Amino acid sequence: MMLEVRDLSVFYGDAQALDGVSLSIAAGEIVAIIGANGAGKTSLIHTLGGVLAPRSGSIRFEGQEIAGQPSHRVCNLGIGQVAEARQIFPSLSVLENLEVGAMLPRARSSAKRTLEHVFEMFPRLRERSSQSAGTLSGGEQQMLAIGRCLMGAPRLVMFDEPSLGLAPAIVTEVLRIIERLNRDDGITVLLVEQNVAASLRLAHRAYVLENGSVVLEGPGMELLGNPRVREAYLGL
Repeated sequence: MMLEVRDLSVFYGDAQALDGVSLSIAAGEIVAIIGANGAGKTSLIHTLGGVLAPRSGSIRFEGQEIAGQPSHRVCNLGIGQVAEARQIFPSLSVLENLEVGAMLPRARSSAKRTLEHVFEMFPRLRERSSQSAGTLSGGEQQMLAIGRCLMGAPRLVMFDEPSLGLAPAIVTEVLRIIERLNRDDGITVLLVEQNVAASLRLAHRAYVLENGSVVLEGPGMELLGNPRVREAYLGL
């Protein structure tokens, strides 16, 4: 397995955010995490990415224990993140934002080649390379956030609510891009997405989080047909 998480527990002070979470992701998979607001999805992403330190449990990436390592070391191992609400640098240009993504030691030697690949994937970013990132549309900013992540040469990318605040047509495009990255570029994906139906259709496998614990897991399409999932998250 590329990523193995075992019995992960995370606290904010005395409040427990994750309670004994275990999951795994094989190389080349798209794995979705679904759950209501407050279920622990973002806490999981932040812990895997080194933003939060777990109270207990194990996180192994390609056989190496990374639990509690700082985020810059986690990124340099090959775990990228497209954060919720995009979090670009609005005062920097599009190109400067992308160049920031290539500052990791692992990414520097391939930065020019990766930049060309990003511009081929997102022609609008090439057109607007000298424009301040804060003046881009929401959809363009999401493309920039994805492109900046790719500049770090990740093998696993964690997407945290990539469709948040975007128009439906742009949401569809973002999900197509995630599928393309997985299919054509071989990038493994961990997807947290508010559009439960779309994420389950896209995912090879999925986990359902409730109150910080995994309560269901299985193939994406199987969970899409699960009565508990349909009632709780699809309103059916």
